[in-house]
Amino acid sequence: MSDRQQAKAAGGVTRATIHDVAARADVSIKTVSRVLNKEPRVRTSTRDRVLQAALALNYEPHPLARGLKGRRTHSIGLLYENPQEFSYVQKALEGVFDACRSRNLSLLLRPCPQQVSIDDVRQFVLQTRVDGLVLLAPLGDRPDIVSMLRELETPMAQVSPGVTVSDTISVNPRDKGASELLTEHVLSRGHQRVGFIQGDPRHGSSHKRLRGFLSCLRKHGQVSDQRLITQGHFTFDSGKQAAHRLLREKPMPTAIIASNDDMAAGAIVAARELGLDVPRDVSVVGFDDSPIASHTWPPLTTMRQPISEMASTAAFCLIDHIAGAEEGSRNREFDCEIVERESLAAPRAPSE
Repeated sequence: MSDRQQAKAAGGVTRATIHDVAARADVSIKTVSRVLNKEPRVRTSTRDRVLQAALALNYEPHPLARGLKGRRTHSIGLLYENPQEFSYVQKALEGVFDACRSRNLSLLLRPCPQQVSIDDVRQFVLQTRVDGLVLLAPLGDRPDIVSMLRELETPMAQVSPGVTVSDTISVNPRDKGASELLTEHVLSRGHQRVGFIQGDPRHGSSHKRLRGFLSCLRKHGQVSDQRLITQGHFTFDSGKQAAHRLLREKPMPTAIIASNDDMAAGAIVAARELGLDVPRDVSVVGFDDSPIASHTWPPLTTMRQPISEMASTAAFCLIDHIAGAEEGSRNREFDCEIVERESLAAPRAPSE
C-alpha cells in the first residue's frame, strides 16, 4: 500500500498530485504541466478543464518541484539496483552515457539497494535537480517511485518495464517472442525434455521469457513439466543452484534454457560438478549475450538483446521530450537474435 493509500485508510488528509489532476481532467500529465506553467499551445477548453480540476482537488504543485521548474541543469540521472553481476548494467550505462555525451549533457548515477525507499529517490532528484531520469528494471516497475516522480513532474524513461504505460517513455526487447525463438531453436536440435531457469520475479522480462518458453512447448504439443521449471534470480549462484535441482530429476533434462547468461554460466558449472559434459550430456543456453557468454567453457549459445541500443534510445527519447521536441512512439520494442556457440548440441543417443 502506498503512503497516499495508507493516509486515506487512516482517515488522514492527502495532497492531490498532478496525476490526480490529469485523471480528473482526462488529459496527460504533460498537458497539466503546460497549463499550470502557463505555456502556449493549449486549447482554451482544455486549459479551463485542467484549471477546474486543479481547483476542485485543491491541487498545489510540490513546493520544491515548483521552485526547480524551468531551471535546467543539463543533466540526466540513471537509477539502477546494485547488481551482483554487472554486465547488464554496464551495457545500459554505456548506452545512456553515449546519448548524454552526444548532446553535451552530464550523467549522474544512482545505484540503489533492493527496495530503495521513495524518500531516497526523491532526495536524489531534489538535490541533483536532474532534468530527467532513466530507470533500469525493476525500478521502473515500482508504482510508488513512478507516482512520486510524476508528482515532482520529473520526466522519466523506463528500460524493460514489465508493463508499458502509454504516457511514459519505455524501451523493451521482444522478450516473449525471443524466448519462443530460442526454445524453438533448442527443440529443433532434437531435445524433448528441456529445463527452464526463471529470472528474478521482480523483473517483467522474467515472466515474459517464461511465457515464451511455455508458448513454444504448446505449439509443439508438449505439456510443460513443472519439475523442469525452477526459480533463479539472474545471478551466477542462483543459476548453479537451479541447475543442480534440474539435473537431479529422473530423467534429467537434456537441455537447459536459462533466462540470462549469468545463470547459464552457473548451470554449466553445476553440470561439471555432477560429472556431466556440456553439451554431450546436457546442452545449456542463455539470454543477453553478455561478456560471460563467450568466456564460459564451452562458450554459450544465447539470445542477444541490444542492451546498449535500448538504453541509448531511452535516453535520446527522454532528452528530446525534455527539450520539447516532437515525439513519435513513446513505447519502443527491439528485436533479439540468436548467437550460436558450442554449448548447444543434439541430445546424446541412449546407446552412447
